[in-house]
Amino acid sequence: MREFIISISDFVCGYPLFCWLIGGGLFLFVRSRAVPVRRLGAAVRSLRVTKQTGEGQITSFQALMSAISATVGMGNIAGVAIALVVGGPGAIFWMWVSALLGMATKFFEGTLAIMFKGRNDKGEARGGPMYVITQGLGARYRPLAVMFSCAGLIGCLAVMQANQFVEAVCTVFMPATAAAGTPLWIRAMLGVFITAIVAVVVVGGIKRISKVASRIVPAMVALYFVLVVLVIVLHFRELPRVFASIFAGAFNLRAGLGAFAAVAITGARRAMLVNEAGVGTAMMMHGASMNEKPVREGFVAMLGPAIDSGFVCTLSAIPILIADCYHVEGVKGLSVALQSFDALIPGGRYLLMILVTVFAFSTMFSYSYYGRTCSEFLFGKDKARYYDWFYLAMILVASIITLDVAVSLMDLAFALMSVPTMFAVLRLSPRVLRALRDFKE
Repeated sequence: MREFIISISDFVCGYPLFCWLIGGGLFLFVRSRAVPVRRLGAAVRSLRVTKQTGEGQITSFQALMSAISATVGMGNIAGVAIALVVGGPGAIFWMWVSALLGMATKFFEGTLAIMFKGRNDKGEARGGPMYVITQGLGARYRPLAVMFSCAGLIGCLAVMQANQFVEAVCTVFMPATAAAGTPLWIRAMLGVFITAIVAVVVVGGIKRISKVASRIVPAMVALYFVLVVLVIVLHFRELPRVFASIFAGAFNLRAGLGAFAAVAITGARRAMLVNEAGVGTAMMMHGASMNEKPVREGFVAMLGPAIDSGFVCTLSAIPILIADCYHVEGVKGLSVALQSFDALIPGGRYLLMILVTVFAFSTMFSYSYYGRTCSEFLFGKDKARYYDWFYLAMILVASIITLDVAVSLMDLAFALMSVPTMFAVLRLSPRVLRALRDFKE
């Protein structure tokens, strides 16, 4: 089963996914006349709007922070480390490219989430690709909405986040045991501990999740920035070498065109898990916003990729490249980052571990809402509560399985989610462009 999951994921998330997400993002970037660049100021100003009277449960700022809490997490640390291990420094450049194109995609996603907001079986306002498809494209496209929701039940389980948090705890506090292979019972006990903490927030629903996220996300990004700045100050002479290796690796054709394509695909694949542009998860969170202006919500949404796969991923890449600890066998993630920080500053692994804890839990909080929204669409609100228990149980399972399976499972589910999402976004893009032309700040 392990080999089957990995092989299928490697095929689907190779050239097909690269062309679908990066090609679609490039199309939207050009069609919108570079809206992430032209309207970046408007996006920042949109965060200042606090009076919102539309249907929903949270504000635009809370929606953005909740969406970022799902993306700024293990993907930004473990995901960047995996990209460097598999694709080398050049993968970071392609993560930057994916971030820029992802901003265009997220603008269209955020706008459509408000433009075609739906309702669950209890009449409560909900958002997401499933509602955009049924409301915007019509009932005959409902199978695509069902496809997204089914894939979302698996893709939104926060498998990698729980797995990597367990690995981080074992690496930092039990290095000898981790090196020899952590016993199953220890991983299971850590899984029970994680599940108990997540349950306290998850059962409170979207309002509690957004309230927690809006408070901890800005703080954790700021603290991570301070930690990386400390590394840069202590090792500033290494910066020219670091950025030279990124650009050289991104366009290195000496190893052949195949190697160049592999690096680009690795960067794009990791970026998919980091900013989730084109996957559709953020549409569910922004669909819960009370913002009554679709374009303004789109401006807010497009800030997500700039923060996570642009800013935070660069913060993660610099220390790992300075320490040069990514030359390892197999698929390694958080352990590489922890080793890098520990080599660069005294007690670095413990400082990073504190941030990793916040990153991991904030992601697991937000992912639960995504999965529950998919469950509501498929089974109704009353039965959707059972998904919470399934979600919590899978955190325990995730703490036991190996990293390569966790990564492949997430990648495959996200790839399947991106098919109906990008199809709907591309088909409805003319509606968004008309709204953008008519929008007045």
